[in-house]
Amino acid sequence: MSAFKDIREYVAIPRLTSLRLSPDGTRLVGVVQSLNPDGKSYGTALWAIPADDSAGRAPYRLTRSAKGEASAEFTGSGDVLFTSRRPDPTVKDSDDEVPALWQLPHTGGESRQVAARPGGIGAVRAAGETVVFASEVLDGEESAEEERRKARKDAGISAILHEGYPVRFWDHDLGPGRPRLFAGRLGEDRLEDVRDLTPDSGEALRETSFELTPDGSTVVTGWRVYLPLGENRSQIVAIDVATGERRTVFADDGFDFYGPKVSPDGTKVACVRERVTAVDVSARMELWIGDLATGEGAAYAPDLFPSAIEWAADSSAVFIAADHRGRRPVFRVPLEGEVTRVTRDDGAYLELNRSADGRYLYALRSAVDSPAVPVRVEPATGELLRLPSPAPEPALPGRLTEVTATADDGQEIRGWLVLPKDASADDPAPFLLWIHGGPIASWNDWSWRWNPWIMAEHGYAVLLPDPCLSTGYGQHMIDRGWANWGPRTMADLDAIVDAALARPEVDSERIAAMGGSYGGYMANWVAGHTDRYKAIVTHASLWALDQFGGTTDGANYWQRELGAPGSELQRQLSPHVSLDKITTPMLVIHGDKDYRVPIGEALRLWWDLQRTGKEAKFLYFPDENHWILKPGNIVAWYETILAFLGHHVLGQEWKRPDCVA
Repeated sequence: MSAFKDIREYVAIPRLTSLRLSPDGTRLVGVVQSLNPDGKSYGTALWAIPADDSAGRAPYRLTRSAKGEASAEFTGSGDVLFTSRRPDPTVKDSDDEVPALWQLPHTGGESRQVAARPGGIGAVRAAGETVVFASEVLDGEESAEEERRKARKDAGISAILHEGYPVRFWDHDLGPGRPRLFAGRLGEDRLEDVRDLTPDSGEALRETSFELTPDGSTVVTGWRVYLPLGENRSQIVAIDVATGERRTVFADDGFDFYGPKVSPDGTKVACVRERVTAVDVSARMELWIGDLATGEGAAYAPDLFPSAIEWAADSSAVFIAADHRGRRPVFRVPLEGEVTRVTRDDGAYLELNRSADGRYLYALRSAVDSPAVPVRVEPATGELLRLPSPAPEPALPGRLTEVTATADDGQEIRGWLVLPKDASADDPAPFLLWIHGGPIASWNDWSWRWNPWIMAEHGYAVLLPDPCLSTGYGQHMIDRGWANWGPRTMADLDAIVDAALARPEVDSERIAAMGGSYGGYMANWVAGHTDRYKAIVTHASLWALDQFGGTTDGANYWQRELGAPGSELQRQLSPHVSLDKITTPMLVIHGDKDYRVPIGEALRLWWDLQRTGKEAKFLYFPDENHWILKPGNIVAWYETILAFLGHHVLGQEWKRPDCVA
């Protein structure tokens, strides 16, 4: 049976999520996520993957614990550092509630815990003998932190006192600890001479990333500066590991800088520079490269929004993965000269790793029709070698093709069309429009959460369009929809839907639409502006922008584009204004722990539909966030959607799925 037919089989497929190359270039380490024995949750483990396909070598598992492992990082000698909540067998009553730092020797043997903090250990970087890690620390005397955490727990205190913005992020509350960076030196059994590099950081390291220079002497990290009225800017700073002295490298009131990558010669930094938006200033991201010592820099590769950055071995160029017309190729961006495309296929690349000699790039390659697999790319030729993967690649129940259309303003709109294997002019498939989130995003990659192949297995032709605000089509494509979400996006969707429905293997009568996040916003907008669809599914959707604008976790960001809560622009673009025009049956889906689009959006939408007598259902997840992540809930999500579509699109009798009965 196809793994896409039974959702329980689908959620059990292991998936490869990250990739790191060893210093000697002989192996990679990846994190594999797979179903835990209880079938109710996912766990992670580290796997070794050969860096070539010689001698028939196969991937093999490196770690095995009930708590799982993550954040793999190589030391200079080839040992693997990772974080895990597994208990330390050398310590009585070891605290396994927070992740500690572990070391797996390259010579083999058991992993050993080398560092622990009361607030846990997060991201880790190593260079030479230097190791730097992030950890959450309570305000006050650091030496008494463990006791203060225990006292807080024993007293039953969960309250967090905030004195600034933001207070939460995506699916988790911020605080009471604040992130800091710690540095140490690898000893024989432990991380030695551990010291706090950022005792005065406050919230500056919140949701940032950092790198080490190759000699281990300097940390280069994102650094948030908090401004009046709930605003902040992200800078890049350098911190001397020996002294903790900090200096600013990149800063500009009109831009945010993040994701630093240090050149192999230790003299330059590449990062993403993102323009600060306004109602009349659209989002723009670009590659920024500058001198580490002086901070002088420049923008490179216009119209390519970097998703991953890796330096060339000789520090003369940067490789980036960037969205491009429904793909995410790798490009070579020289410090002097023209940008060239390295990969030529339809792949979407991430996790770029350069070999020390510069001959190869290693990466995770996925695509709309392929989950992530490890690959080796030769930049000089573009030659691609698929490496053996620790995760299987399931057979697909259909085929993938492209669709293009011309919008009313002359802009070409393109997208992917997933077709069931048996769809034909004699047996056309019912049609499902699936609108992507973001909105600054693109349908160019495999998604375990939003998987169209499940729908294809159940007979639907699925259109994955890239309307305005999609990345990979130049700045103009984003400008077209900026501060004009609903009307402009719907015109683009109408054009490409018409093109898809004109195909003989697609049924132009049995049609539905769905979307999540911004795609859910558009599903709500579509519901209030057309009756062409038989059913609409809206997940984690924005409904009333005046309400959303002040309750989302990043209100400062959305206010720049849409104005303050209650603004006229918000009212013009809010789907709830068109409630009285909705005639299509709707399935509303939302998780209570969603902080990006708070549950209030779904509750208000559901009540508005109920009080006006609309035909609708509400699938509610008390313990999920913006994404539905637990295996059982994923089953409930897909099976409920399929039942809803089956009833309204296929004319089947309504039957509550057993999983939610």
